Amino acid sequence: MSTLSHTPRNVPIHPRDREYDIGRSLKHDWYDNHPFKTAWFNAMSITFPLGEKFFIDSVRYYADQIDDPKLNEDIRGFCGQEGFHRRQHQRYNQALCEQRGYDLQVMEGRLEKNIQRAYKFLSPMERLASTAAFEHITAILAETALSEDDPMIGNTDSAMQALWQWHAAEEMEHKSVAFDVYKAVGGTEKMRKRAMRQSTLFLMVDVMAGLTHMLRKDKKLWSPRLWSQGWKFLFSKEGILRRVWPAYKEYYQDGFHPWDRDTRLLLESWKLTEDQAQAA
Repeated sequence: MSTLSHTPRNVPIHPRDREYDIGRSLKHDWYDNHPFKTAWFNAMSITFPLGEKFFIDSVRYYADQIDDPKLNEDIRGFCGQEGFHRRQHQRYNQALCEQRGYDLQVMEGRLEKNIQRAYKFLSPMERLASTAAFEHITAILAETALSEDDPMIGNTDSAMQALWQWHAAEEMEHKSVAFDVYKAVGGTEKMRKRAMRQSTLFLMVDVMAGLTHMLRKDKKLWSPRLWSQGWKFLFSKEGILRRVWPAYKEYYQDGFHPWDRDTRLLLESWKLTEDQAQAA
């Protein structure tokens, strides 16, 4: 039977209610004992609660226009997963800021203003296009997080690694839901590509703003050596952003679909490890 959903049938979008004991990790530079690397991921976490609410709202806006049972099921799974991500990262962010003296209200306040501008100046279709773009970015970052050569492996404790891998796996499972809804309600290729350019810019600015706030509070903002190391962490041959650049560019190809990148083997490997951890 034909369906508007392109999520493979053997990839259920199943929300997992997880909690991770990361309080002690957040007290210090948990990623490789390195201030920049830690602040980068912490700044990403700051963007998630408000960002994921925006994603849920953007997809739900069109839910009543979708009469395809499989895609409706995907939408419910997407909203459930993003809801749990939002809750877990809100707890993460609150604990982080309480322990390290960061101002969560300042960082989230800036994000809230940007989101309100999106509601004011972007149409519902443009917001959905932005959501599809952000979901592609998180999905390709998830590929690194679930790969055997993920730089986080061996450079952080098990709880932090488990949290980020859980989030990554679910981002990978639902990576095409917003995209499929966008195509189903008539989204164009031109808008899709433009939304990716805009979303990339806003995400980078938001993460860098959070990172700068944290390094300033830690009195490490003006260290040339730290910024040089940070540049290598992001953009060197094995840098986390350079690694995903080829996959990122695929989004601009005509006719692209997120499941053109078949990542089921990565998901199966993670699920096996997750099952073993849950059974232990």
